[in-house]
Amino acid sequence: MSMLQEFKEFAMRGNVVDLAVGVIMGAAFAPIVSTLVDKVIMPPIGLALGGADFSAYKLVLKAGDVAAKVPEVAISYGLFVNALINFAFTAFAIFMLVKAMNEMKKRMAKEKAAEAPGSPPPSEVYLREIRDALVKR
Repeated sequence: MSMLQEFKEFAMRGNVVDLAVGVIMGAAFAPIVSTLVDKVIMPPIGLALGGADFSAYKLVLKAGDVAAKVPEVAISYGLFVNALINFAFTAFAIFMLVKAMNEMKKRMAKEKAAEAPGSPPPSEVYLREIRDALVKR
């Protein structure tokens, strides 16, 4: 088996395609959640906490000097808080999506089971055929 053929089999597996779709959807979803948190959720929270802008919170380790072109050294923990809130909202949204999909799969499985009764096992079919042949004699 050639390496190209092995790669083709790997790439065409359902799980790999599903993963690729998930990554693309996640990448498209990230800016939406980021904007929601940064522009919709954090401003009221900052206002409630006295007009604070979390993204500006930082712990300055060494002050910078613009004239000397020395950059400031700081730990921007406010950005970290924003990132944690982004993560929490993203995780919750994905949880709700997966939960809805699982419920839909369960509902579809129940409907499918109710619609089509299971076919009898082959041994039962053979026994019926034998019975019918004996009745005809």
